Amino acid sequence: MGLSVAFLLVILVLVYLAASIKIVRQGYQYTIERFGRFTEVAKPGLNFYPAFFYAVGRKINMMEQVVDIPGQEIITKDNAMVAVDGVVFFQVLDAAKAAYEVSELYVAIMQLATTNLRTVMGAMDLDETLSKRDEINARLLSVVDHATNSWGIKITRVEIKDIRPPTDIVNAMARQMKAEREKRANILEAEGLKSAEILKAEGQKQSQILEAEGRREAAFRDAEAREREAEAEARATQMVSEAIANGNAQAINYFVAQKYVEAVQQFATSPNAKTILFPVEATQLIGTLGGIGELAREALSGSGSGTSPATPSPTAPRRGPFERP
Repeated sequence: MGLSVAFLLVILVLVYLAASIKIVRQGYQYTIERFGRFTEVAKPGLNFYPAFFYAVGRKINMMEQVVDIPGQEIITKDNAMVAVDGVVFFQVLDAAKAAYEVSELYVAIMQLATTNLRTVMGAMDLDETLSKRDEINARLLSVVDHATNSWGIKITRVEIKDIRPPTDIVNAMARQMKAEREKRANILEAEGLKSAEILKAEGQKQSQILEAEGRREAAFRDAEAREREAEAEARATQMVSEAIANGNAQAINYFVAQKYVEAVQQFATSPNAKTILFPVEATQLIGTLGGIGELAREALSGSGSGTSPATPSPTAPRRGPFERP
């Protein structure tokens, strides 16, 4: 009988010890209550709290957690209806506050994020809500984190997952984007044409400059040639004048023959002349040319000897084409 009672007492003691040992997993913390009143927080590992006097109140997850913000329709500042959803990342820093400062922590975070999302996006235009997601996330993070500070949690991130404008607005935005792209394409095409015209004008300018320089050079060369021709003509005239002054009749024939040849040349080059009749004899023209050659020989011999030209020979001179026998 006594052995049975002792065995029963041992069993009761073992059960009591087992009930008093609390094993807390890593990443969690338990709140310990004594007769329903919070006393302390049990850390991860093996903890001993006498049964019937102490009990576990809340099991708090201390790891970073995610709360989905359900999709909702929000009216923007310019009266556009958009559907928005997102997520909130948070981590419990104080297990006691998270357990006893707020009821239904997950629901409270979700409702707080939803209401502030409406407030933040309702103060922005549609274009701003679509292009400034980082600004929306930052503003939501600041507001929600400040509001949940007393709950013993830390809001680490708030992210907008999707913003869905109405179908008609999406179509209008697509048309606007297409028009903007066509506008940029037209601008680029116009700039290309402008650049091409400028380059073409620059090329024409350079061509005209080079052409003008070529004409100037050609005019300079022509003037130089005319100057040399005039000098040669002046020297020839001086020589003929000196010959005439010395009594050489061949000089007169030289001038007459020169004008004669020029007149014949003009007749030959005239576009209206079909047939040319020479009212002179060919022998007379040959005789005149011979007189020109003799005049040239006399001028060369006179210049070489340094004396005055010799008197004409007593032989009969050749007649020019316009001299009478």
